[in-house]
Amino acid sequence: MSDLSAISGARIFDGENWFDDAALLIEFGYVTGIVAKADIPDHAERVVLDGGMIVPGFVDLQVNGGGGVLFNNAPTLDSIRTICNAHAQFGTTALLPTLITDTAEINIQAIAAGVAAADHRVPGFIGLHLEGPHLALARKGTHDPSLIRPMDETDLERLCAAAEALPNLLCTVAAETVPPAQIARLAASGAVVSIGHSDAGYDQTMAAFEAGASMATHLFNAMSQLGNREPGVVGAVLDSKAVHAGLIADGIHVHAASMGAALRAKQGPGHIFLVTDSMSQTGTDLKTIELNGRTITRADGALRLADGTLAGADLDMIDAVNFMIDRVGLVPEEAFRMAALYPARAIGADDRLGHLRPSAEASFVHLSTDRHVRSTWIGGEKVWSLN
Repeated sequence: MSDLSAISGARIFDGENWFDDAALLIEFGYVTGIVAKADIPDHAERVVLDGGMIVPGFVDLQVNGGGGVLFNNAPTLDSIRTICNAHAQFGTTALLPTLITDTAEINIQAIAAGVAAADHRVPGFIGLHLEGPHLALARKGTHDPSLIRPMDETDLERLCAAAEALPNLLCTVAAETVPPAQIARLAASGAVVSIGHSDAGYDQTMAAFEAGASMATHLFNAMSQLGNREPGVVGAVLDSKAVHAGLIADGIHVHAASMGAALRAKQGPGHIFLVTDSMSQTGTDLKTIELNGRTITRADGALRLADGTLAGADLDMIDAVNFMIDRVGLVPEEAFRMAALYPARAIGADDRLGHLRPSAEASFVHLSTDRHVRSTWIGGEKVWSLN
């Protein structure tokens, strides 16, 4: 059997351009090129799809769970594998299992599980997102207030060591809780620092960005809003060209008009990208979830605590992509980039993720013409198929 594969039979979007009557060439799990069907090498193993389109695999930087597993409740290697498998059916080929605010012991277990997942090369696993516990009580959202606390030296040293041990580490912190000196040390260790669950003002947020924070967690949600005299975290994100920001595109967390306004206001090279903020319900029919002893109920497209507080999102990546196209009015190409290229770029992984240009990982989604997932491929291997 040849080490070279040629995938054809569908339009191909490499992240920038479309190719018709072409084949995606894959060798040893990486893209080697896109060629006309007439130019497929004779020795290539051919796979012919039944129409539709090939697009870069989705990259989700905020995934609390899936397949019936919530990472906080079971921070293990098996949980990571289950979560990655659950999200593959929705086109996600790379993700960061996300641990929200919890005890130091649970954080230690989560980091160990992440290191094990990297060692075992779990398909779809690219690192961890630690969202808290160093957040602002005023913007706690669903995070347990009894577990939110400042970052001490032990915490900082643990996170810096984790950044060196993991493929990628994303840390969400509040700008008023974690000072610039700690942010600078985290960023210098290789962690990507994101501002979220923060009630900081514009100046304090900008100081965090200047110290090395390069991202914002779920734009608009659990942060100070854009005002006429105080731009808040939202204003600082939109005003900072280099900063990236995640967005929960379910129409519940953020109004479609606000999404559109933010996209028009945001200038690059930093971009707004899609996240699911999904919980354990993804890929299941679960109606309730337990988190830190509290019950989260799934109803009407949302996940809520008993008091009505949103607790993650009942969302998957292909639905987020389709929301941006159908409700916000983006062209499909930009929605695909928001789900793939931009999040990969936000963590510095766009040399191999988020596109299908030569040397990229051959991780892609086969979509029908009406943008439903037909199959998902990671590193040139089909990991999920509708048939």
